[in-house]
Amino acid sequence: MKASKFSDAQKAFILKQGGDGIPVAEICRRAGISQATYFNWKKKYDGLLPTEMKRLKQLEDENGKLRKLVADLALDKEMLQHVIRRKL
Repeated sequence: MKASKFSDAQKAFILKQGGDGIPVAEICRRAGISQATYFNWKKKYDGLLPTEMKRLKQLEDENGKLRKLVADLALDKEMLQHVIRRKL
């Protein structure tokens, strides 16, 4: 996935402007982002501080790694059970 050119602090500032009553079209024009990007950020990060955003990203990365690990272990278990069934 492509890394964002905006820091967590910048994303929080952009979202805060929306909460202050500035029109979304104006915010997006100033920041150089699409309205879809703004609303995706709002859905994901609205109300979070930059430190909380960073922690959320870390937890999502860790969750992805753990899911991959569980999938690999489940596959290994299935293969071993298949071998045991064939020997009996």
